[in-house]
Amino acid sequence: MQEAKSDRLLSIDALRGFDMCWILGLSGVLRKVTGEGWLSQQMTHVDWEGFRFYDLIFPLFLFLSGVSLAYAVPKRLSTRGVQATVLHLLWRGLILTCLGILLSGGVKDGWEQVRWLGVLQRIGIASMCAGMISIWFSTVGVAIWASGLLLGYCLLLGFVPVPGFGAGDFREGHNLTNYLDKMFLPGRKYDGEHDPEGLLSTLPAIATALLGILAGKWLKSGVSDAKKSGGLIAAGVILLICGWAWHPFFPVIKKIWTSSFVLVSAAWSSILLGVFCLVVDQCRCRRWTLPFVWVGSNPILLYLLSGFGAFSAVAARLGGTGQPLVSFGLMLALAWWLHKQQIVVKV
Repeated sequence: MQEAKSDRLLSIDALRGFDMCWILGLSGVLRKVTGEGWLSQQMTHVDWEGFRFYDLIFPLFLFLSGVSLAYAVPKRLSTRGVQATVLHLLWRGLILTCLGILLSGGVKDGWEQVRWLGVLQRIGIASMCAGMISIWFSTVGVAIWASGLLLGYCLLLGFVPVPGFGAGDFREGHNLTNYLDKMFLPGRKYDGEHDPEGLLSTLPAIATALLGILAGKWLKSGVSDAKKSGGLIAAGVILLICGWAWHPFFPVIKKIWTSSFVLVSAAWSSILLGVFCLVVDQCRCRRWTLPFVWVGSNPILLYLLSGFGAFSAVAARLGGTGQPLVSFGLMLALAWWLHKQQIVVKV
């Protein structure tokens, strides 16, 4: 469907597109070009503890979903009212959850093999909950919710004992998050007995979206443009220090979305958003961002097509040994065409 242009900053779509490009094939292209080495390693996830560039991709998208909610929710409240806004958030969360289940294979292998939680499901559930919180709570209230979720999650994993391992053991399979997935999450889990987008780790993921809402509220405030970008970068530096200071006590672990991981990933998200706002919106240096804007205009559609193998299937027939580059090029071509036709498919 075609939608009118909103008052959202161009930098948000550009950064979202930058983020999505790595998921949609740019990381594979870079690994093929650079071969083995530090840069190629950054295009992979850490096994458990620690942080690499590729570990930022998912939380950055969720953070930006929160930024967009800071624009979309007040606008819908003013035009449609509270009830319609709540129903929209619920409907959007349900659609994303269903799409995520379908992308993971649906019920084709039987109900016991359904992957009930995954990437799109987490985006849908976390952004829905964060959007609800932003309706009924002020900026201070949103900050308190985010802090409470992160502190509460840390206390749960630190002090609730896991049978056979006790409390405060954050190793894979030994922690409360993995244990609850093993006991209560039905269907197929991504990592065997537990899932990186599991039950309990949804709570700190909501905090990631809430931090994005706070960033969006800051961008909408009446402060100068220079203060907006500078404030985001400064906040990112503070969050980065706090996240790594927390790491020795509650390690940075993406697969269970630890509170320290939330702070570190939100820190880099805030810094990147501040840089993009400075370069794209304030300095108006935009030509280099055009491919990112194309992708950022239709991220979910392109993600679904990629997940279903649409680009790689065609690239396999056309590209030979250059398949990652061909696949990425096909994705960009479609993103360009959709943007040129002003087709924006939103959920």
